[in-house]
Amino acid sequence: MSDNTIEKQSPVSSKIAVFKGRVIRRILHNNEWWFSVVDVAAALTDSVDPGAYWRKLKERLKVEGSEVVTICHGLKLPAPDGKLRETDCANTEGVFRIIQSIPSPKAEPFKRWLAKTGYERIQEIDNPELAMSRMRALYRLKGYSDEWIETRMRGVKVRKTLTDEWKARGVKGESEYSILTAEISNAAFGMTPEEYKRHKGLGQPSENLRDHMTDLELIFTMLGEAATTEIARKKDVVGFDPNKKTAREGGTVAGNARKDLEQRSGRRVVSAVNYKELPEKKMRKLLTQ
Repeated sequence: MSDNTIEKQSPVSSKIAVFKGRVIRRILHNNEWWFSVVDVAAALTDSVDPGAYWRKLKERLKVEGSEVVTICHGLKLPAPDGKLRETDCANTEGVFRIIQSIPSPKAEPFKRWLAKTGYERIQEIDNPELAMSRMRALYRLKGYSDEWIETRMRGVKVRKTLTDEWKARGVKGESEYSILTAEISNAAFGMTPEEYKRHKGLGQPSENLRDHMTDLELIFTMLGEAATTEIARKKDVVGFDPNKKTAREGGTVAGNARKDLEQRSGRRVVSAVNYKELPEKKMRKLLTQ
C-alpha cells in the first residue's frame, strides 16, 4: 500500500490503521468508520502532546463558531493502559474538515489514505453478509454473548425490512422514520425511545438503545416492527399519516403480547439494565436479582 500505510487487526476496534508509522485508532459506529481525532492530530503534526494540541485547536474552533467540534462524538477506544476510554472521534467527513484546520505537509497523503478506508464500506454494500459478520465480531469484542448477538442481528434485519417498506410506501427519511418508530415503541413498551433511554440511564448520543436491551426487549421490539411491516403490506397503506396509524397498530400487537407474558411470568419485560459495563456475567447477575 502506498504512503507507507498498513492496516492490521485490532482486538478492540476491529481494525487499527497505521499511517506513516502512526497508529490511528478507529471504530465502527452507526455502520461507518470513526477515527480518533487525537491520533489524527498526532499523525499530521508530530506533536509531543497531541491531546493538548487537539484541546487548543478545539477551543479555537469553538471561538470561531466552527461546526467541526459539534460533529465529534466521544466513543470508547483502547488507551495506552489497555482500558477503554472515551475519546473524541469523527467520521470520514468530519476528519476531512478537521484536516483543513491543521497546517501540515502530510495533509494530502493523509486525505488519500483516508479515502481508501471507504473501500470497505463499498464491499459491505455489495455483500451485506460481510457487514453483518463485521458487526458480529465487533459485538463479541465488546463482550456480548453469542445468543444476544444473534438476537441483535435478527433485529437488524427486521428493522431493515421495515424501513425499506416505509420508503416504498412514501415515508420520507430519518425524521419520519423516527416518529413512526416512537409510535411503535410507545405502543409496545409504554415509552418512546428517548424515554426508554432515560429509563436505562443512557444519555450519550453514541449510546444506541438497542445495544442496551435484553433478549426479551429485543424480541418484543422485533415483534412490533415485524407486525408493522405485515399490517402495512396487508392494508397497502401509502403516505406518512396512514403509516403512522399502522405503526401504532403494530406496536400494539407487541404491547399486548408483552403484557400477557408479564402477567403469566410475574416479571416485567422492560428493564433498567444497560450494557455499559460488560462482561456478560455481570449482566446475568443483575437480571436475576
